[in-house]
Amino acid sequence: MTDFDPKRILKSLPMKPGVYQMLDADGGILYVGKAKKLKNRVSSYFRGSGLNTKTMALVSHIRDIQVTVTANETEALLLEHNLIKAHRPPYNISLRDDKSYPFIWVDTRQAFPAVRFRRGRVKGKGMWFGPFPSGGGTRDTIDLIQKTFQLRSCEDSVFSNRSRPCLQYQIKRCSGSCVGLISEDQYAEDLAGAALYLNGRSQVLIDNLTDKMDGAAAALEFEQAARYRDQMGRLRRMQSQQGVDTDYGDVDVIAIESRPGISCISLLVVRDGRLLGHREFWPGGGLDEEPEALLEAFVPQYYLGEGQHSVPSEVLLSHPVGDEGWLSSVLAAAVGQSVKVGHRFRATRARWMQMARDNASQALSGHLGNRLDMNRRRESLAEILGLDTLPVRMECFDISHTQGEATVASCVVFDDQGPLKSDYRVFNIRDAKAGDDYAAMHEALERRYNRVKGGEIPIPDVLVIDGGPGQVTQARDVLSELGLHQVKLLGIAKGPTRKAGMEWLHIEGNDLPIRPPSDAPGLHLLQHIRDEAHRFAITKHRQARGKARITSPLEGIAGVGPKRRQQLLRHFGGLREIQGAGLHELASAPGMSQKLASVVYAALHGES
Repeated sequence: MTDFDPKRILKSLPMKPGVYQMLDADGGILYVGKAKKLKNRVSSYFRGSGLNTKTMALVSHIRDIQVTVTANETEALLLEHNLIKAHRPPYNISLRDDKSYPFIWVDTRQAFPAVRFRRGRVKGKGMWFGPFPSGGGTRDTIDLIQKTFQLRSCEDSVFSNRSRPCLQYQIKRCSGSCVGLISEDQYAEDLAGAALYLNGRSQVLIDNLTDKMDGAAAALEFEQAARYRDQMGRLRRMQSQQGVDTDYGDVDVIAIESRPGISCISLLVVRDGRLLGHREFWPGGGLDEEPEALLEAFVPQYYLGEGQHSVPSEVLLSHPVGDEGWLSSVLAAAVGQSVKVGHRFRATRARWMQMARDNASQALSGHLGNRLDMNRRRESLAEILGLDTLPVRMECFDISHTQGEATVASCVVFDDQGPLKSDYRVFNIRDAKAGDDYAAMHEALERRYNRVKGGEIPIPDVLVIDGGPGQVTQARDVLSELGLHQVKLLGIAKGPTRKAGMEWLHIEGNDLPIRPPSDAPGLHLLQHIRDEAHRFAITKHRQARGKARITSPLEGIAGVGPKRRQQLLRHFGGLREIQGAGLHELASAPGMSQKLASVVYAALHGES
């Protein structure tokens, strides 16, 4: 593929729909595109003028072009999407969407199921509602459900061991199902109402509540009628706050705002006329495409990708995307129902679109401001550290534990735009002695940089250690053992006053620590990285410590599974009572035998 002659290839291309793949000298895929007429589209890359910088860079690396002719444009779009997803070509737009979307989950296998927040969906278990565009909006919805329908949200272990109602019952956010203050039938009725609301049928729900209120009043059940009235009032207030228009159904509103070299896509999710929330996306990589082309690439990636995004009956776009009927047919085929894609709208839809545009513009302005500030901070840091070039990738490590319990090490990563949370990692320390921070740091760094040396992770320009000379020495030993001498290493330690701005920097190669001016932007960047590593380490340590402390000693005993643990806890009333029970009492518990009771007794009392 060394002798690349575009004219020879262009002559053989048909005037038919299909997909083209541009390959480099090693046969790697540089770019994948679709076309209604392959010959015209591919030829546009080799015209004499009018190409932007990124397109010219792409063309300079092309050594071959492969095409696949399809029966129609729809097949071309689907094939293009599958190839991009499989190969991740460097010049194609990538959708930066690393988060698992939030759902609301109800475990219907229980008599009084709780309403829970979950990220990611597990098939075949209970009822799932979502995905929602943001975690905050999902929690707000759960909060409304608690207030309106008084469904429980407590953990099953708490629910199973209550003898009196908790504070949630006192403030009228739970119906006290744990102590039998509501029947299963009434609870199921409340759950059905919540399901109607979560499925976007709030007006149907209000009509049902109206009928129930009238019926309860006619039967002189005034307390129940008042409860239905209060539920209706909350739902109507929520409709008003969310700008509900019940004449409109399920709509996604997608707007794009662009500046030189960067674009922001804002998505508003509307279900049953109710605004559920919004989210921003930042298309990465790719050529410097116009907004229309970016939207045309975004829509199939978003709806046909792996993010479990529901396809609404209507998708509104801020810019025309060529043949909108093309996208409509592809989305309709994916969900088995009609989907309308368009960029012309008015009245309520125009208001939603303006909201999406405003969100995209605001996010873009804030992002650009942060990026300018980030560049200023990197320039200052390069000056402090004596670097010839601006650092791009920076990593920081911190250790967290409570008197040696549940020791974890955090690794946070910053790039030229700030925190890169998708690359954050946490290390549960396994080998180091409890309380030995130096050994814990050595273990975490060794595990991390073995992968760096193996090419699995990019090499950072700067490695920051939260600590002084001892921690820096551990880091240098690891880097030296692995031959990673190009990494600039430093430790950041608080001064005697432990005040922000009075930190000492222990830079490898310097005999003495330095203290930059408190207003130096480079120091502010190091403080930000250090504080983020500290926050992340504490968060993960608390999770690990909490998990260790709530783990029941019954777990891990052969023959005692979840169901039998629950039976024992119900029978004795708690773990302390089980530990105080004798062999005969254990053997007489439901589901227990003399042999199993002996095993449990021995395990709880440290006997072999």
